[in-house]
Amino acid sequence: MATVTEAPPTPAPVAPEPEPPRRRGRWTPYLLLLPGLLWLVVFFALPVIYQASTSVQTGSLEEGYKVTWHFATYWDALSEYWPQFVRSVLYAASATVLCLLLGYPLAYLIAFRAGRWRNLIMILVIAPFFTSFLIRTLAWKTILADGGPVVGALDSLHVLDVTAFLGWTAGDRVLATPLAVVCGLTYNFLPFMILPLYTSLERIDPRLHEAAGDLYAKPSTAFRKVTFPLSMPGVVSGTLLTFIPATGDYINSDLLGSTDTRMVGNVIQSQFLRILDYPTAAALSFILMAAILAVVTVYIRKSGTEDLV
Repeated sequence: MATVTEAPPTPAPVAPEPEPPRRRGRWTPYLLLLPGLLWLVVFFALPVIYQASTSVQTGSLEEGYKVTWHFATYWDALSEYWPQFVRSVLYAASATVLCLLLGYPLAYLIAFRAGRWRNLIMILVIAPFFTSFLIRTLAWKTILADGGPVVGALDSLHVLDVTAFLGWTAGDRVLATPLAVVCGLTYNFLPFMILPLYTSLERIDPRLHEAAGDLYAKPSTAFRKVTFPLSMPGVVSGTLLTFIPATGDYINSDLLGSTDTRMVGNVIQSQFLRILDYPTAAALSFILMAAILAVVTVYIRKSGTEDLV
């Protein structure tokens, strides 16, 4: 008998795989970032490039300035105005330390102890922003006026004797001294310290404090081992937000200080608007920016945290 081999069945046609849906709105994030990028380019990058070219120019306002790559302007500016740079860093660092010492307890109080008064205290913290920076600084001329209650209280407590010995005041006078400038810087930039500290402290889980207490840790030990390390992002953010603008400030030194308390911001403002030496002013600006960048970089690395609030 012949064996009949059946042909294999014809496979059913396979439907083509559907094409993956096109990603809709993939350009949306870039479009949302475009206004901010344009803002940075127009109002930050281009002015920085322009100032960089100005710092290597030579000439005068009457004859005009030309780019001659005169980098000696940087050395001349630094060698002539290095006392103002040192003074700016010293004043800004002093104000930053005072802001931290004053702001941390207040931020701790708002975060953990304020209760129903939290919103009111926060309003009081940001209340100085309701007035202009200039008015706030001028108010300190009245507060620290000669013969006023503040100066009288400091004199009766012999505080002025100590500050005069350190060279921060002149006898029984506070205005036109380094102490007045530091007080103005501390007052004006204190909210920039309190707000990041409060944000960082508020994020701490209260159960961590309870766990520290269950392990028989004293309140001081719990603060040193738990609270303060966890608040370091706020400490770093607050000190940076205080130190950076305070270093380049010139209003406090101009209104509360004297010629002996001039900061580098006063020199830059004078070079730009009075002396009209644009290359020197631009060189001073870049030296200040490079110095602040170096200090901030080292500070962030030494602080042991990059998780800024």
